[in-house]
Amino acid sequence: MPLVIVIIPSYNYEKYISEAIESVLNQTFNDFELIIIDDASEDNSKKIIQLFDKKNTKIRSFFHKKNKGIAETINECIEKAKGKYISYFSSDDIWFKEKLEKQLEILKKDEDLLVWSEGLIIDAQGNFTGESFTQIHSALNRKKSGDIFEELLKNNYICGQSLIYKRENFKNVRFDKHLKYSSVYKFFVDSAKEHKFYFIPEPLVMYRIHGGNAIFKDRIEWKKDDIRIGNYFLEKYGDEISYKVKNRIFLNISKSYSYIGEKEKAKQNIYQAMKCNPFYWANLFTLIFILPDRNGIIYNFI
Repeated sequence: MPLVIVIIPSYNYEKYISEAIESVLNQTFNDFELIIIDDASEDNSKKIIQLFDKKNTKIRSFFHKKNKGIAETINECIEKAKGKYISYFSSDDIWFKEKLEKQLEILKKDEDLLVWSEGLIIDAQGNFTGESFTQIHSALNRKKSGDIFEELLKNNYICGQSLIYKRENFKNVRFDKHLKYSSVYKFFVDSAKEHKFYFIPEPLVMYRIHGGNAIFKDRIEWKKDDIRIGNYFLEKYGDEISYKVKNRIFLNISKSYSYIGEKEKAKQNIYQAMKCNPFYWANLFTLIFILPDRNGIIYNFI
């Protein structure tokens, strides 16, 4: 049985999936299996995956006849995984060759950690932009290791493409298929409630921004997911989190409602945010400048 199971959900990334697979196969750590499930891609992803599968015994590939979505595809990958650790990866990103080796050195000391790392941003052609993952998520100075539960509730800044964790600790956990894009974020928060994270500041992955990323193509659905997951956090953890964190969740929900054009619900949530933390400057900015116009400059700034 391989020590590490790498899982790649694939969908319509024929331009990038070869690089992604090769970066896994070229790891300096060798005791792994790669599970790829293609979610009924409409491009040549399936053919590319099949070619790799025929050449390398480390790969097991599966193909959906109909699109099931990212959450169900990841869940299927997890169900097929039998190794001690699971490492999630996207089919449009790249790992540095020492990624698994360096993370497993940390896990030797404490196998119950969720280990993640910094990532470097690349463009569609694979060129470095000069930015890091935590930089573009405004998380350079935020807490990244240890108990990060409340910090993570404010918004997601985990580079999921770098994560590795012990499978046994999450054997009954599955990604939420009712969330189109944010099921991974929900997994991070629920995991942080029970387990500690460990951040490696050295970049071990390359995170590609290419315009075809779902967050750019389907912004409205992303915002609807933000509303669903914010309400989930409030319902599940509302009685045990600080008022400052509640404020941030209500604020995020308000901004998302504003973006999709539901102003009354946006106002209701900003009022709730102000009850939690009446002196937080972003509440007043949102109320005055963002709610009237989702495309305003202040919206993008905050």
